[in-house]
Amino acid sequence: MSIETRAAILSAMKAAPPYADSRPLSIETVTLSAPGPGEVLVAIRAAGLCHSDLSVINGDRPRPLPMALGHEAAGVVEALGPSLELEGVNDLQIGDHVVMVFMPSCGHCAPCAGGRPALCEPGAAANGRGELLAGGRRIFREGEAVNHHLGCSAFAERAVVSRRSLVKIDPELSFEEAALFGCAVLTGVGAVVNTAGVKAGQSVVVIGLGGVGLASVLGALASGASPVVAVDLSEGKLSLARSLGPVQTVNAADPDAVDQVRALTSGGADFAFEMAGSVRALENAWKMTRRGGTTVTAGLPPPDAALAVNVVSLVGEERTLKGSYIGACVPSRDIPRYVALYRQGRLPVDRLMNGVIPLDDINTGFDRLHAGEVVRLVVRP
Repeated sequence: MSIETRAAILSAMKAAPPYADSRPLSIETVTLSAPGPGEVLVAIRAAGLCHSDLSVINGDRPRPLPMALGHEAAGVVEALGPSLELEGVNDLQIGDHVVMVFMPSCGHCAPCAGGRPALCEPGAAANGRGELLAGGRRIFREGEAVNHHLGCSAFAERAVVSRRSLVKIDPELSFEEAALFGCAVLTGVGAVVNTAGVKAGQSVVVIGLGGVGLASVLGALASGASPVVAVDLSEGKLSLARSLGPVQTVNAADPDAVDQVRALTSGGADFAFEMAGSVRALENAWKMTRRGGTTVTAGLPPPDAALAVNVVSLVGEERTLKGSYIGACVPSRDIPRYVALYRQGRLPVDRLMNGVIPLDDINTGFDRLHAGEVVRLVVRP
């Protein structure tokens, strides 16, 4: 059995903006193989436009092509692979609402066994090859295999994914809101809660106020951090950050931005989070961190980007520099926790959304993301 679906396909990177004119993503009808053992057919109901998608389009994060893009999404289970059908009520059922997670976890490798599924080795290898966790591809265009984007390929009407790329959610949560929990919220809130372990009363600065950065601001506020300082080039995003709670802001374009942050945090922040994907932003985050403090980055600059660190400062000031991937998450644990915080009003994720667009308008949507006009647009296939 095979299924036809419409999907956004990237056939070449480094198209010149505006994307509404160059149209790097073509909406095409492709064929999906039926889900195999351990796989699920999902009807996509909402998918967020993220800078990680944009970085594939512009060539900053090279991926095998052609590729069906999209990795932050929510949908409904339409069909189950053979092994899942046998598990019945003990696992997913047809009609369940799910969030996609862009790193499938095998459950058996050393990181998974150590409680760090975000670092799953087979999952990372499969993602790098453009395959599903079990190996191979399930998307075909005129007989040619199309690569999967991070095991999801969610800019589509339907997708076949590994069961280990899905987390079941409460069906009362809207799909548009649910989609953001699979990337922006997991990565941003998780960096604060899991990677850094921010405690009430500790100071936090967040550089880069995209979806992930603003989610970090929300996570810092929910953790009781004080003060919380947000840094960005966009006055619109700084205004949005202030509206989320007791947040002080600094424009990154100010020549004395580092000094302003250090003054607001009494000599430097306990935790500085770089979410812009920029080496310069990471250098500034390091400078904004106090002696004994921790600098965390979840930004993904081009693969050849490098950071020079003053080792004397690292040692003599007992500094910590940490990377955070998908917020060091355990998806089956963290997504329900973050949804509960949202329901309590402590994590207003809905404030990060700027609207819903149809799949056919996706290139225009990426123009708006590239221009910094929006935090999160959601595609409804």
